[in-house]
Amino acid sequence: MLKENYHIAVPTAFQGDETLDTKNTLNHIRRLYDQGIRSVLVCGSTGEQHSLNLDEKIELLTALENEEVLINKMEIFFGVSSIRQSEAEVLASVISKTNIAAILLGYPPYLLPTQHEALMYSKSIISLAEKPVILYNNPARTGFDLSIESVLELARLETVIGLKEAGNPNKASDILHNLSEKTFYIYAGGERDLKQKIQYGFTRLSSIAGNIAPIKIQSWFENLLSGKTIQQEELDNITVTLNAIYNSSPIVNVKRELGHQGTNLGTCRKPLGNS
Repeated sequence: MLKENYHIAVPTAFQGDETLDTKNTLNHIRRLYDQGIRSVLVCGSTGEQHSLNLDEKIELLTALENEEVLINKMEIFFGVSSIRQSEAEVLASVISKTNIAAILLGYPPYLLPTQHEALMYSKSIISLAEKPVILYNNPARTGFDLSIESVLELARLETVIGLKEAGNPNKASDILHNLSEKTFYIYAGGERDLKQKIQYGFTRLSSIAGNIAPIKIQSWFENLLSGKTIQQEELDNITVTLNAIYNSSPIVNVKRELGHQGTNLGTCRKPLGNS
């Protein structure tokens, strides 16, 4: 079972010609580790998942496996999603032979599978990965909305332990009510409306802003989760951080802010970052 209730969805570094920069991607993860962060999501929810081809994903995965400290002392999640099920299955099979802690199982954009098709896709990947699985529902980005009924069916599988819900937060209470006999985690995808989502039953955070302020965002989240009173000065600081990330394209802003801090993750793949 995954212990960490907070992980950071790290961006993928690219060089000026948009080729994968594995070295600087890992450098950023090491910096987070050195600051006390113990869980990250790679190849996941920063919007770059579908710009990476299968070879690039496996390159990132292999590089992580060779980082003894990171792979053994952090809970590292790896995003698995593809517009082609066959490629997602290959990636899941490779992951099954690694020390990756869990997979984030996303759905392909644009295709608009039926619920049945999405269930078949999910079950195939889940069986091949042989890892704890967090389902990822993000209808605004994919056009597909995993139904409550589908979540509940997949949650019957032992390895499916959570849902990252970026759609309707009201789903959380219904899902948890129907899974009262199983430990099941609902992850917030990013910091927007986080206080309200906690009230719906979200207990874990997949953070984007944590890339630039890892401990500050973690502390704020844990205070919200425990119901502690948060001082206005802290709230003001958090608002400044969130505005810096969410005032336009989050991934572009994250890379810019990290650059100001001396962390080079390079460019985004166009059209992101067009100016």
